[in-house]
Amino acid sequence: MLQILRRFGWTWVGLVISDDDYGRHTAHSFKSGLAKSGGGCLAYLEVLPWGHDVNEIQRIVGRMKKSTSSVVTVFAHSSNMLDLMEEVKQFWEHIFRCKFVSAGMEAEGIPSDCLLDSTECTSCPEDFWSNIHRDQCVPKSKEFLSYVEPLGISFTTASLFGALLCTIVLGIFTRHRTTPVVRANNSELSFLILLSLKLCFLCSLFFIGKPRLWTCQLRHAAFGISFVLCVSCILVKTMVVLAVFKASKPGGDGSLKWFGVIQQRGTVVFLTLIQAAVCITWLVFSSPAPHENTEYYSDRIVVECLVGSRVGFGVLLGYIGLLAILSFLLAFLARNLPDNFNEAKFITFSTLVLCAVWIAFIPAYINSPGKYADAVEVFAILASSFVLLLALFGPKCYIILLKPEKNTKKALMGRGSPRS
Repeated sequence: MLQILRRFGWTWVGLVISDDDYGRHTAHSFKSGLAKSGGGCLAYLEVLPWGHDVNEIQRIVGRMKKSTSSVVTVFAHSSNMLDLMEEVKQFWEHIFRCKFVSAGMEAEGIPSDCLLDSTECTSCPEDFWSNIHRDQCVPKSKEFLSYVEPLGISFTTASLFGALLCTIVLGIFTRHRTTPVVRANNSELSFLILLSLKLCFLCSLFFIGKPRLWTCQLRHAAFGISFVLCVSCILVKTMVVLAVFKASKPGGDGSLKWFGVIQQRGTVVFLTLIQAAVCITWLVFSSPAPHENTEYYSDRIVVECLVGSRVGFGVLLGYIGLLAILSFLLAFLARNLPDNFNEAKFITFSTLVLCAVWIAFIPAYINSPGKYADAVEVFAILASSFVLLLALFGPKCYIILLKPEKNTKKALMGRGSPRS
């Protein structure tokens, strides 16, 4: 059938099929073959009903009569054809006479990527579609998560606000760096967490705006390294909590001296360097790159970042998840230590939410097309960053600013608290 259409130069045809697997399969193959055989276009697709549904048959015939196409291709069983022929016999000559369409005429059912001249329909190139008059191919619009659309504006505002909050908390901690609340449990780790969270908030901006090679390469690498730095510090903080508590008990095992400041720094650096090595390997051997996708929509091009190596992306996320789970398990073990002594309960809550956010992220990311995949990832980054910031530093800022009487070593160690 496709060879017949090509032989006579018919590029603007209607298609009528039976309502069964044969008809649907044939329609799919026919449309694919028509597009590949030289740019033909489908004027309409109608499905013949089973039985003698006269109203439906008349509606189909009316569509055939109104169409600007002068060729109708039918794939149906004989019983369907008899019904159709009965209704179209008075119109058959009308449908198949030599019929012409004036240039620029708007006609019902003409697809948006087709161009009409006086005798035939011509498909526009892949990056174009026809204008409203159907007499010229114009470039398709390009879709991405833009800074000027409401979603992009919301994410940009949230990202900058989160970075500002980190700066404010950093200022509060710097000013009160000599107080027990800040000095407890290695203040250096607290400053590193604040710095890494600020980077996490800012790296979400790489996901907004038109994807370019450098933004595609940086977005996941910057996020992956920043987030691992943050989670590594949380993991080490939790280990310090357990070590300090064991050392403070009668007959303590002295494990704290083997996990001093130098060892803590070394652990954070080592864990972060692993993620850096993953990102460098990913960028060298299968770098993410921008891509213009024309498959999602017929009237616009989706500009997106291809991740390059799905294995690299999976390892990056999996490593973050592994560290988060370890932090959660250790914090869960330390959750019953004295409330005034440690922040294990807050770490347990924050890492639990962190794991939940990223577990929900995976199916949402896979099933979201184009810019919405970027939006899902930005949301996951911002949500988890806000949770970590508020859970880990909210209670400390509350004590520093609003309950200074509790910001004492005696109150912090749980050996008593000032009377109100």
